[in-house]
Amino acid sequence: MAIRVESFSEIEDKFNAYIQDIVYCTMITVDSASRPRARVLLPVWEVVDGRPVGWLAAHRTPVKVAHLAGNPHTTHSYWNPRQNAVFIDSVSIWAEDRESRRYAWDLYREGSPTGVGYDPAGFWRGGPEDPDYHVLRIEPWRVQVLRGSDLGSRIWTDGTRR
Repeated sequence: MAIRVESFSEIEDKFNAYIQDIVYCTMITVDSASRPRARVLLPVWEVVDGRPVGWLAAHRTPVKVAHLAGNPHTTHSYWNPRQNAVFIDSVSIWAEDRESRRYAWDLYREGSPTGVGYDPAGFWRGGPEDPDYHVLRIEPWRVQVLRGSDLGSRIWTDGTRR
């Protein structure tokens, strides 16, 4: 049975613990015919004004660009063999401004949450100004944390039905 929580802070510790354990997630987008496409990625996360915010360093592939232009709704799914899982329904937008690109770069280098991230210079040698380095800002509107031991589920929503 799922329990709804009022504040993200009520699930934040489990959210971070599961993401730190699992690290990689599956990101789902949809094409113009509403067909899903999955890919495995490694976003970093923080909490801003009591809400989760994700950042994804990414290559701006034609498929990803077309999907997000047609429908910015994305789902991010974390899972481990103990059946612990996190499901994040969100809107993902390209963050093209210099400050966002630098900010995400630094979050990756520092690890956010701790232990999640990497040095992006291994992929983008030109640093946050590298023309191939792009950033998606992930704005969740629903987060579900599922505990595998008893399938206990807690869900936070931002109050909108995006």
